[in-house]
Amino acid sequence: MNASSGKVIALAGGVGGAKLADGLAQVLREKLTVVVNTGDDFEHLGLRISPDLDTVMYTLAGLANPIQGWGLQGESWAFMEQVARLGGPEWFRLGDRDLATHAIRTSRLNGGATLTAVTAELCRSLGIVARILPMSDEPVRTVIRSGDDLFSFQDYFVRLRCEVPVSEISYEGSTSARFNRELVGIGAADRPAAVIFCPSNPYLSIDPILAIPGVRDWLRALQVPVVAVSPIVGGTAIKGPAAKIMLELGGPVSVTTIAEHYRGLISGIVIDEIDAQLQDQIEATGAAVRVAPTIMRSTADRVSLAETCLAFADDLGRRLLSRSGN
Repeated sequence: MNASSGKVIALAGGVGGAKLADGLAQVLREKLTVVVNTGDDFEHLGLRISPDLDTVMYTLAGLANPIQGWGLQGESWAFMEQVARLGGPEWFRLGDRDLATHAIRTSRLNGGATLTAVTAELCRSLGIVARILPMSDEPVRTVIRSGDDLFSFQDYFVRLRCEVPVSEISYEGSTSARFNRELVGIGAADRPAAVIFCPSNPYLSIDPILAIPGVRDWLRALQVPVVAVSPIVGGTAIKGPAAKIMLELGGPVSVTTIAEHYRGLISGIVIDEIDAQLQDQIEATGAAVRVAPTIMRSTADRVSLAETCLAFADDLGRRLLSRSGN
């Protein structure tokens, strides 16, 4: 089965992950399933907010703000202006049209619907063909430790703007959460041709998914190529605090650190041309390497990177078959 024509599962979160998910969706359409981090979900002003799910949804629907990558294009802010006037918390900004998503999600969840069901309804309404799944219907919350202090994810990421040093990251609720039931026990007919780790922050977007019991074993049991795309390019992160966190946790800011972080899970990693000289170091971790442009400035860049990932997965799949003697 070829990744270019078969089903593919992508793990994603954040703006970089959403961009590659969009490229994959344009190539694969309904054959793509995007499993999205929900570790940054929280309740604010009585509403259930799912930032990564919304970023992926808005991006695949062609509605995301093209400048900041999250939120809706052409948004207005009358609600937040009134919140501030009334003395309410204004550190987490909710746009007027974005509020509709949160209100509908909150109403449906309070009525007993699962996050998976609500997300599917929202995607249908937005005309999204690919399937978008939350990693779990149970709450998992990313918690940042900075010395003796603990911060909820949104406190750290938005209110404090990632300025405090990170000494540890944990995923509260992960030990009791269950991986999305639509993915557990995939049969031969539904088995994907490949799994793609999008260029999302490994600590804040991918690790919460991997922290759910059984997910790592599930990935290995699929026996398909697993391709990661490095979010680190030329010793820095394209967007967000990945490089800062990597340094604070004691690792060099390098694509090699990304490969080490995913050691034993990935078959290969796509790195940018600027990091080509590190190919031998990365291959020493056990991951094959594909060198290609990875910075996505345009829709064409997203599609090109998606096609690179799929072609790489096909090559890795052929190697797996060759080694198995089939």
